[in-house]
Amino acid sequence: MVSKGLEQTIQLLFQIKKTDIEKRVKSSRKVLEEVAAWIKLPKDVKIEKVDIESLPGAWISTPNSKEERIILYLHGGGYMQGSFITHNVLISRICRASDAKALFLDYRLAPEHPFPAAIEDSIKAYKWLITTAKINPSNLIIAGDSAGGGLTLATLIKLRDLKIPLPRAAVCLSPWTNLTQTGGWFKDRRISDPVVTREELFFMVSIYIGDEDPENPLISPLYANLEGLPPILIHVGKNEILFDDSTRIYERAKQAGVKIELKIWEDMFHVFQIFAPVAPEGQEAIDEIGDYIKKQFN
Repeated sequence: MVSKGLEQTIQLLFQIKKTDIEKRVKSSRKVLEEVAAWIKLPKDVKIEKVDIESLPGAWISTPNSKEERIILYLHGGGYMQGSFITHNVLISRICRASDAKALFLDYRLAPEHPFPAAIEDSIKAYKWLITTAKINPSNLIIAGDSAGGGLTLATLIKLRDLKIPLPRAAVCLSPWTNLTQTGGWFKDRRISDPVVTREELFFMVSIYIGDEDPENPLISPLYANLEGLPPILIHVGKNEILFDDSTRIYERAKQAGVKIELKIWEDMFHVFQIFAPVAPEGQEAIDEIGDYIKKQFN
């Protein structure tokens, strides 16, 4: 039994720690949005805000977007950041390359909303698409980058387990599939990724899952039964810390009989496609993703 004075000190220390976390998250979100805001959305991109059962979202389309081709896009950001501002250019470029229309989902983020908030929101959005918006699942593709790529796979797994009709296919850009942080590439100190660091990943894990088991399949899809999932395309850079997250789930999915494709981009880093406006490699990857999506819909 500690003294009253020590108990007050302990509570104060916890409060300071909580305040520090809140400041760090707020600062990280602000910096990410400020950097993203440098790149302007093309004038011919159409944006329509939408309410998805109290969740904010937006329809994104280009002049060539076909109404019968729908992408549910789940953004990256380690489950603690990322927004319409950070991802609208990337999504619009994928729409243009695939002749599709995308629904951006502003799912809830940690630490305000830790696991399972994100997966609850992605399932809600998918149900909304096939019920309220009357989209046939065969006209749907789920896509996402980084944490959004992992969330894409977790969404497929949950939909399958709920016996909800699955989408046509899925696309994952550098998906974060293993939050136990045990991949060989992750431990290789020679790997230097300008987008994400090991320390940042550990911080994101701590605020997203708390005391939850990191091997929970809806947290780390690498540990899930992947049987029965639709076709999947994965793009990953060879020089990223989360390289193993893509290669390992690719092997697991192949063994489970999933029709999965893996494209490894030499010398590229985490979600390099987001820099397509200034990097031709990013646009080349987006064009390949667009071809894959068009092939799936055809």
